[in-house]
Amino acid sequence: MRGMGVVIKGNVPQRKRPAGWKAFEYPFMKSPGSSLAERPVSQDGFYKPLLLIKCYFHTGNRIKVVTRKDPLSSLTGWGRIFLFIKFESKGEIMMSKKLAKTYEPDKVEEKWYKIWEENGYFKPSFDPEKESFSIVMPPPNITGELHVGHAFDNTLQDILTRWKRMKDYNTLWLPGTDHASIATEVRVVEKMREEGLEKEDVGREGFLEKAWEWKEKYGNRITKQLRKIGSSCDWSRERFTMDEGCSRAVREVFVELYNKGLIYQGDYIVNWCPDCKTTLSDIEVEHEDKASHIWHLRYPLKDSEGYIVVATTRPETMLGDTAVAVNPDDERYQDLVGKTAILPLMNREIPIIADDYVDKEFGTGMVKVTPAHDPNDFEIGLRHVLELIQVINEEARMTEITGKYAGMDRYECRQKVVEDLQELGLIEKIEDYQHAVGQCYRCDTVIEPLVSKQWYVKMKPLAEPAIKAAKEGRVRFVPERFLKTYLNWMENIRDWCISRQLWWGHRIPVWYCQDCNEVIVSKEEIVKECTKCGSKNLKQDEDVLDTWFSSALWPFSTMGWPEKTKELECFYPTNVLVTGFDIIFFWVARMIFMGLEFLDEVPFRDVYIHGLIRDAQGRKMSKSLGNGVDPIEVIDKYGADALRFTLITGNTPGNDMRFREEKLEASRNFANKIWNASRFILMNIEDLPYDTIEESSLQYTLADRWIISRINRVTEEVDKALNKYSFGEVSKILYDFIWSEFCDWYIELIKPRLYQDQDLSQKRTAQYIGVMVLERILRLLHPVMPFITEEIWQQLPGTGESIMLSSWPEINSGDIDENSEEKMNIIMDIIKSIRNIRNEMKVNPGKRIKAILNVPEEKREIVEEGYDYIKNLGHLNELIVEINLAEKPEKVSTAVVSGIEVILPLEEMIDINKEIERLEKEIEEMENEIKRAEGKLANQGFVNKAPRELVEREREKLHEYQNKKEILIARLSELR
Repeated sequence: MRGMGVVIKGNVPQRKRPAGWKAFEYPFMKSPGSSLAERPVSQDGFYKPLLLIKCYFHTGNRIKVVTRKDPLSSLTGWGRIFLFIKFESKGEIMMSKKLAKTYEPDKVEEKWYKIWEENGYFKPSFDPEKESFSIVMPPPNITGELHVGHAFDNTLQDILTRWKRMKDYNTLWLPGTDHASIATEVRVVEKMREEGLEKEDVGREGFLEKAWEWKEKYGNRITKQLRKIGSSCDWSRERFTMDEGCSRAVREVFVELYNKGLIYQGDYIVNWCPDCKTTLSDIEVEHEDKASHIWHLRYPLKDSEGYIVVATTRPETMLGDTAVAVNPDDERYQDLVGKTAILPLMNREIPIIADDYVDKEFGTGMVKVTPAHDPNDFEIGLRHVLELIQVINEEARMTEITGKYAGMDRYECRQKVVEDLQELGLIEKIEDYQHAVGQCYRCDTVIEPLVSKQWYVKMKPLAEPAIKAAKEGRVRFVPERFLKTYLNWMENIRDWCISRQLWWGHRIPVWYCQDCNEVIVSKEEIVKECTKCGSKNLKQDEDVLDTWFSSALWPFSTMGWPEKTKELECFYPTNVLVTGFDIIFFWVARMIFMGLEFLDEVPFRDVYIHGLIRDAQGRKMSKSLGNGVDPIEVIDKYGADALRFTLITGNTPGNDMRFREEKLEASRNFANKIWNASRFILMNIEDLPYDTIEESSLQYTLADRWIISRINRVTEEVDKALNKYSFGEVSKILYDFIWSEFCDWYIELIKPRLYQDQDLSQKRTAQYIGVMVLERILRLLHPVMPFITEEIWQQLPGTGESIMLSSWPEINSGDIDENSEEKMNIIMDIIKSIRNIRNEMKVNPGKRIKAILNVPEEKREIVEEGYDYIKNLGHLNELIVEINLAEKPEKVSTAVVSGIEVILPLEEMIDINKEIERLEKEIEEMENEIKRAEGKLANQGFVNKAPRELVEREREKLHEYQNKKEILIARLSELR
């Protein structure tokens, strides 16, 4: 093997070998005066490479990159090292600048991600001289698999992180996962049932062992999938909401809030899921409109033969009624307030009361009050000191107090109660009714409001600073309309029920002494004896905390709080939270008030709210509809870069977007376009001595000045769009510039210079500018499409170790050339007008034609400078430039561009007689189609009976035929 004075000494471990680099063991020799490129031929006959681009030295955990110009003395002290060589040579081990013919993402993506991660490129530097940028990843549940929403959310975060990293920020994107109490417990219970086991069979400790086993087996699945989309987070800092550090933070916060009187235990009505067998917070209840009824029930009056009529959507709960309420302003019932009604079926006396809550317009204006089974009735009960009678238990079955209904399912009881009331003649009427029914967000079971002893966080004192911070702009919502959503919820917030009747999660750090009844609230993981009497007979609270309690601490618990760590000092508060609007209440608001309470600082400066990814029909993706998209399958088919680009295309802050297969295909085509353009550039710079080119010696043409100006403007536009979180704008700017301006225009404009050797200076300029602009494009595109940009960038001359370590392109205002841009726009418009006329006339693409330009004197210089461009790209054999032409030739087709008349003689393009025959025939066909369409639309039977869209389509066709006929007649008159 020839190429360098080194000898292979066994195999270097693949994990230490950058992909595509040759590995050698390098016999270190101290030679202060020489550089790697100057090494002499060794005794064994090997010779130095003709073009050694760079060397990558790796020994243990130490890395050094040496270029061909670095002296060997720079390696002093490195001892025995492995040398990875990336070089070009005309020898036997040449690494060509030619890319593969087609881009194959599956051969690129895994390779590069492994290199990036193994080399620590995702880690922050903690350089005190650098400005910091940080994001904490919204932690996906360990029960989950990557869905398109995760892919979208993490793509946006990765774009921001890679962009800031390239701008030389000290950058941290901190990943992690959430224990997801309810979801995980449900999954573990399901798995146990497959084995014939219930939770109670193995006990709490046995169940937790199984839950941790489940987490270890399945919990890392989603993080592996996040790697597939290119997430450049620092995996060495990956956290879990139940890891030791986060658990300590949870205990710390609970105890501090308890000691401040902000956590308390009390009886209150809660949302109970009979299937999950736990409480749910209000925002964990999802409401779905369902068809039901309003039953109008007759309640007899005591000491009277009359009755009152109450309206209800839940007749089974009447068994627990303790009052009937009317609005105090309802004149119909003022004389009934203070009287007593007899509760049917239970024969219980209940008072008629007045309360402002009652809606006079609902039903009869009289409502039954069941304080134990309705949150609004519960509040009425508190105001009027009403008895709480629980008639439905935690299994959603009727309690013993209901007598003959005891043990029935609530819906079975509903049916039976209605039947019994009908037999007694106590049903006034039944009306159809559509209303929102609360369901568990995990299992879709209809929730049951129950009164229960639970732990609560007192919210008003915590909400006030969080409201103030948002109003003062310390937290900024993007788009701003979501600030109103946030404030509306925070200003009307209720105390937060934080206890859950589960086993998986953060167990509430409260112990009860069984001997003296002391309640011990402790930051310790285990309390061994009573702080009051010294007894060891303690029992810990059975409940666990709401999952969102630990999630609310995520921005600072993950950085080591309550300890004062370098991470907190450097990266808190974080810069931006990227999340969906659906968890503003669940998570965003809670992180804000917890951050302010415990660190006296908001947890993030910006909250970027994105919409949902919907299917092509605009529907929400769901398992029931079967319209979900598996991003891993998409990546396997199209590649991660295509998926990422698709997810930001057309995206605007806060708005939903539709996911279509055609967009993926367009993104894959875009990747292929970039690949093919890069192949072209690389194949045409093989003789370019890139390292020795002096920019001052280059001879810039108009096209060169234009593309340099445009790449600077595009850099500025992309930077501004990213600063505004306008990801859709970023994709449009890059797509339009790369596809149209660089690939379709600039590359075509420089081809004549690349294909000739007479004017070497012009060739070198075209080569240099081509590769320079391509390299800059790759850096601009890298945050969005990291894999393809790295693969291409590695083949470019003069590049470094990885595009991830390269700097974000700087804007050189001196290179922005408005004059050249204006000139090129006119020249391109002229070329486009020539192409349009050729297409209209159906001229053979390979045929060269004649063109005349009638140019005003002030535009002469522009046309002269662009003469060759117009002739080559317009595919002309002759281009005549006339200044202020007085008389236009006959039988021509024309267009006007910026005051310049483009004239194409018809005889150069077509056989005029044959074209006249063709046009006459086409006009006749149009007339027949018009006659047919007019006849159809004159038929009242068709117009009145056919589907509206079919009739409309026929009208559109008629309009299209009439327009086409006019165009054909105009063209025919030109020829005659």
